[in-house]
Amino acid sequence: MSFGSTIAAEAAGAAGQASILLVDDMDDNLAALEAVLTSLGEPLVRARSGEEAMKALLRQEFAVVLLDVLMPGMDGFETAANIKRLDQTKDVPIIFLTGTDSNSGYAFRGYATGAADYLTKPFDPWVLRAKVTVFLDLYRKNRQLQQLLLRDQARIDTMLERLSGIEHELARGELADADELRRRVSAMEESLRELRGRRR
Repeated sequence: MSFGSTIAAEAAGAAGQASILLVDDMDDNLAALEAVLTSLGEPLVRARSGEEAMKALLRQEFAVVLLDVLMPGMDGFETAANIKRLDQTKDVPIIFLTGTDSNSGYAFRGYATGAADYLTKPFDPWVLRAKVTVFLDLYRKNRQLQQLLLRDQARIDTMLERLSGIEHELARGELADADELRRRVSAMEESLRELRGRRR
């Protein structure tokens, strides 16, 4: 993975783009994947080995990993097992890629290792783009949901702090004005109704 592609991918991750990790020990294969996927407009990061792939995954988030099965050293199955073993990376979907002359049991091993999909080379560019697009959409929707939950949690935390403050004031006898108490509780009830309405 080049220094330039790493910087571009990290900047893209900060901007909310969905990066795609391409793992293959052959430069020609990586170039072919890039040619097919560039039109999706998302950052493409190269890794030429399982070890490089793991380093990239620990550095940043990826929407999907396209992983070659046959690589020297750490092969695709071992790489996938390592990805699924770590809490930080276990939910990243993996699409295995392998040659047509590969062992027929590879597909079974791939799914058993935790792969989300399996494609045989040479693959149909349209099929590959369609499959990757599905995972990009899932990644974006998941990020949006996480942001909504974080925003809602922040509002809930604020309301809990306000309730705690009211309880302390009541306990110390500092809140004698019933109208003020009703106003503050009413404001919190309205906020809770808004949160409930958004989650329906």
